Amino acid sequence: MIEQRVEQVISESDDQAAAESEHAHSSPKRSLLWVSLTALGVVYGDIGTSPLYALRECFIGKNALAPTPVNVLGVLSLIFWSLTLVISVKYLLYVMRADNRGEGGILALMALLGPEERVRAHGRGLLIVLGLFGAALLYGDGIITPAISVLSAVEGLNVATPAFDQFVVPITLGILILLFLVQSRGTAGIGAIFGPIMMVWFATLAVMGIGGIIQRPDVLVALNPLYSIRLFLNHFDAAFLVLGAVFLVVTGGEALYADMGHFGRLPIRAAWFTVVLPALLLNYFGQGALLMQETQDLHHPFFHLAPNWALYPLVILATIATIIASQAVISGAFSLTRQAVQLGYFPRLRIVQTSSEEIGQIYIPLVNWLLMIATLALVIAFRRSANLAAAYGMAISTTMVITTLLAYFIARERWGWSKLTTLLITAGFLLIDFIFLGANMLKFLDGGWLPLLIGALVFVLMKAWKRGRKELAERLPQKAGTLAPFLEEMAKDPPVRVPGTAIFMTGRDQGPPLILRHHLEHNQALHERVILLTVVTEDTPRVSPQDRLEIKEFDQGFSRVIVHFGFMESPDVPEALQAGEQSGLKVDPDQTTYYVGRLTLIPADTPSTMPRWRKKLFAFMSRNAAPSIRFYHLPPAQVVELGIQVEF
Repeated sequence: MIEQRVEQVISESDDQAAAESEHAHSSPKRSLLWVSLTALGVVYGDIGTSPLYALRECFIGKNALAPTPVNVLGVLSLIFWSLTLVISVKYLLYVMRADNRGEGGILALMALLGPEERVRAHGRGLLIVLGLFGAALLYGDGIITPAISVLSAVEGLNVATPAFDQFVVPITLGILILLFLVQSRGTAGIGAIFGPIMMVWFATLAVMGIGGIIQRPDVLVALNPLYSIRLFLNHFDAAFLVLGAVFLVVTGGEALYADMGHFGRLPIRAAWFTVVLPALLLNYFGQGALLMQETQDLHHPFFHLAPNWALYPLVILATIATIIASQAVISGAFSLTRQAVQLGYFPRLRIVQTSSEEIGQIYIPLVNWLLMIATLALVIAFRRSANLAAAYGMAISTTMVITTLLAYFIARERWGWSKLTTLLITAGFLLIDFIFLGANMLKFLDGGWLPLLIGALVFVLMKAWKRGRKELAERLPQKAGTLAPFLEEMAKDPPVRVPGTAIFMTGRDQGPPLILRHHLEHNQALHERVILLTVVTEDTPRVSPQDRLEIKEFDQGFSRVIVHFGFMESPDVPEALQAGEQSGLKVDPDQTTYYVGRLTLIPADTPSTMPRWRKKLFAFMSRNAAPSIRFYHLPPAQVVELGIQVEF
């Protein structure tokens, strides 16, 4: 039954996937082949560099198995079926069907459930908490992936000569520092070569693997799942422990889903089934064949697959591949942060658009420097990729469980699947997810606590900001009053009106903003035309031009304008107002003044659902939020910022 449903998923989504593939790129003339090649350099960097360390950890790591032929075949069988069930079936055929108008990722998946208020009204507040925690955990992955990937590549120099051992950490630090320093320049210029380079990388993986398999073709019997079952029957405890290392082969699964909006489902699937999966399997089986025939200790089976003359070129290629993988993870952190800001889970941050053509090319300085500091600290503290392997996987295995749970509700409510079918599919995936999570939890004290700690800290920040904004929104209308009485007061005692348009930024469905009252009290004058402007971020990635503006006219020259943006869009208010001429909104940009408030929050001992520590945290985040002038792309010379103190 599950297999039939999976086939139905494929047939139902192929047409839509093709449409999304075309929508995901600015040029509809790009062929599927080219888009799939480009996807190799962004989507598959993480999972594509796993052969550097994954199989090694199974037989040389802390909880390693002895590299006997039976054990090698058992582990290879686990790797094959993990890639098949987790990546091929779960993510590419099932989870990627849950797109939010083409966008993927756990926040996009969470947004599909509907507005947070509606989700909570149905008694599913736990889903919001799980979704936020899953998103927060991805920052732990963003810190660990660059460290373990680049370290494992540079460690290949040790295979050539142990004399390089003392230089591994300094070289890694230098590469990572350069990587983070160039983020502000964007990757639009060199991003086009990432795909071809990764194509060379995957071709190299395949050729190396074939060379090993030729020596021991009997290694291919590991395709039979009985070998993995036999491994558990003979060494259950050891086999369960080694699952934590086997999981390293699928850690890039969430990245496939998160990057769906850039390329569409069809190109990502095509790249996986035609290039990535065959190359990975050939290389893993080639490494396994090498372990089965070599009697001496192989501390790095990946590099031992290569002939001596190719070792240095391979180290260089591996280093470039890990840099590309790290770049994809860093870009993913930027994208995730922008989504969180737009959905109201983070304060405004400075977001720099690094490309005039690709909306996804952004740079967030604060996130970049925090990632750099944390990544460099990891390299200095752990010093070996083998030491980092214990920390790697904990965050992703937890996020995979959360993704499966959220996908259940999407399948029931969005796709209309029957409860029985959805339960059977979800139960199968959850069984796999929880087995991997259990194996990774055994590594908690060896470093698995690190990504959980990072995720918990980010989660606390997200919850504090969201709850603080909600409480503040509930209090401000009470202080400002409603709009109708305010306009009646103005009619009785009209202020001096001056030429031009004043735009006051305000919340949705509120009365006159505090900054408007503040302005009138101090200046006793008002522009002839007043626009109360609200920016609303929708639960969809992008908003069509015809749905961008809502306009409502009032007496006394007042208007209320609601500007809608998607959570993947940059909120450019002046540009949206200019485009609003077609909707009847006429705003002369040269005669317009923007009024924005700069709230100073004072935590007070007033009745509240927020503890005092969370109030202080929210106030701190608010003080350090990026100015609304920059965030909304307002012209600085036409902005008046008014400071207001609010107790909450």
